[in-house]
Amino acid sequence: MTKLLVLAALVCLAVKLLTQRWPWELGQPQARSLAESRARNLLGVEPNAKREQIIEAHRRLLAMVHPDRGGSNEAVHEANAARDLLLARLVERR
Repeated sequence: MTKLLVLAALVCLAVKLLTQRWPWELGQPQARSLAESRARNLLGVEPNAKREQIIEAHRRLLAMVHPDRGGSNEAVHEANAARDLLLARLVERR
């Protein structure tokens, strides 16, 4: 029984070293990709959007959610965070 537990622990460690995720996390989407997907949905851009498209979508969204137009500060912060995340991902891909 002890040998089985040691073997299971070694397999878990091997999976973690190879995939950077624990075995029980393999079926779950990564948090970073979920955040990127949410940001793309918020701004309404495609996964392969260029920098100019992201900035233009951000401007359009800000025009709708700005506090001077009945929006909220939280919505502006969320739009800014989405823009920043997507632009940072573009830089990482280069």
